[in-house]
Amino acid sequence: MKTPVASVPVTAPAPVPAPADRRRWFALAIVMTAAFMDLVDVTIVNIAIPSITRETGASVSAIQWITAGYALAFAAGLITGGRLGDIYGRKRLFLIGIGGFTLASALCGVAPNPEILVAARILQGATAALMVPQVLSIVHATFPAHERGKVFGLFGAVVGLGAVSGPLLGALLTEWDLFGLGWRPIFLINLPVGIAGLLLGAKFITESKAPKAVRLDLPGVALITLAMLMLIYPLTRGHELGWPLWGHLSMVGSLFVFAALVIHQRRKALIDGSPLIELSLFRVKSFAAGIAVQLTFGVGLGIFFLVWTLYMQMGLGWSVLRAGVTGIPFSVSVSVAAGISVQKLVPRFGRKVLQAGALLMIAGLLIYLWESEQYGMGISSWQMAVPLVVMGAGMGLIVAPLTDTVLSDVPQEHAGSASGLINTVQQMGTALGLGLVSVVFFGAIGDRLAPEAVGPAFVDAFQGALWWVAGVLSVIFLVMFALPARPRAHGESAPN
Repeated sequence: MKTPVASVPVTAPAPVPAPADRRRWFALAIVMTAAFMDLVDVTIVNIAIPSITRETGASVSAIQWITAGYALAFAAGLITGGRLGDIYGRKRLFLIGIGGFTLASALCGVAPNPEILVAARILQGATAALMVPQVLSIVHATFPAHERGKVFGLFGAVVGLGAVSGPLLGALLTEWDLFGLGWRPIFLINLPVGIAGLLLGAKFITESKAPKAVRLDLPGVALITLAMLMLIYPLTRGHELGWPLWGHLSMVGSLFVFAALVIHQRRKALIDGSPLIELSLFRVKSFAAGIAVQLTFGVGLGIFFLVWTLYMQMGLGWSVLRAGVTGIPFSVSVSVAAGISVQKLVPRFGRKVLQAGALLMIAGLLIYLWESEQYGMGISSWQMAVPLVVMGAGMGLIVAPLTDTVLSDVPQEHAGSASGLINTVQQMGTALGLGLVSVVFFGAIGDRLAPEAVGPAFVDAFQGALWWVAGVLSVIFLVMFALPARPRAHGESAPN
């Protein structure tokens, strides 16, 4: 049965008065801004990668680690961050996270070489892992069931807008070359936003914790971190190192570590009831299916966004600003579709909306493939607009209702663990997708190309990568059949 979620923290004995009600909407705006900042920071880096490469001399491996290092640290720490919020307070962890994220952003902005930048990005991902899971936990713990549909609709719109507006913002900041800093303002812009979020969050966010006392599972943290590192690191370095034997053994070994993690979590649940991952959540069909979709969706997005940026700038030779502007139709389309999917479409058509989103994204990829083959190096931004609009509409139909679907039947005491797991699997998918770029993109480009061969090689590799993304989305479409056919009204009990 679904556990009802109170509209106020569990310690409050009375209904929320009007002033407090307004405060929670202020708090929502603050945590949504933090989520937006995190999402923008992922995609804003992609658009600046060629500039970073030229200025710092970063290698192919460093390029991938600037993006995958963030995603890996983020994924490894998200479940822990969610659990720490349950134990010590979601407001407290949110403030620690946003403060650390702001500091790490400053370190990224002043990094003198690729090695320091990679280290600062890993720190940035780790602090984001403290901040981001508190967003959904605070929403889940403070808003009543009948309001969460509207809130998650807003969250989906923010996710869509943040994920695709980063390239334009990154392009503008890089092109403007503020104070002669080149690409560095893409990180430094987080400082005023982070400081404002820290101050306003301390004032407006209400503290909440898990109703039952839980403990931090340090062996579980170690196992999940080791498993993901064993899987992602060889993928990221494999192409550069010539795919050594130890890399293959490490990836296979990660499966055994994941198995050990599951066994440990079962024992931990029996011993003290405080596992890092609530395996009982996977008995909820909507949660388990949604998690599978999140994982595969992250893989597809991880591949597409990095490859797309490299294709436009290093393959077609476009400026950073032209590449950023080209993404505007995508951004607008995602935002519009995300805004209407939860409130208008999903209540009427159920999971068919999410499946239609997957099919639209596949259709957009196929159109993009046809145009890339048809026009080659001569393709223009306006010719890309049609496939980007179609893909953006599909993405918007998925990202907005998916979060609500995954969390709809999660008990409040597991809100932190569940939201951390949701973000973890998507970020793990993203890190896996970024690692796979070595296979599906760089692996198709020769190591020593004549200057005139670079463009056509990037175009061919881009087309091959799009087929991979289309295949991932086909898997997502099939997995979505395991989602509930019809949405359950908020506040309605889940079937036994």
